[in-house]
Amino acid sequence: MAKQQLVDSRMRLVLDDGVDEETGKQHYKTKGFNNVKTGATADQLYTIATAVTPLQERSLLDVERTDSSEIMENEGV
Repeated sequence: MAKQQLVDSRMRLVLDDGVDEETGKQHYKTKGFNNVKTGATADQLYTIATAVTPLQERSLLDVERTDSSEIMENEGV
């Protein structure tokens, strides 16, 4: 049986970049943060995201987290 170990976590803020006047489509900008602590909770990431948003020129639309894991053989099974 294999086991999974979380090795990396990233957070991305999705920011409002306005609406295209011709098409009416929403435009987005993103701001990424690498090397997020893998043990950080969703509440902690959201708190950080809302704390840094006022430093941006755009308003926050979404907070995304991407985790990467290493999958390996579970020794001793």
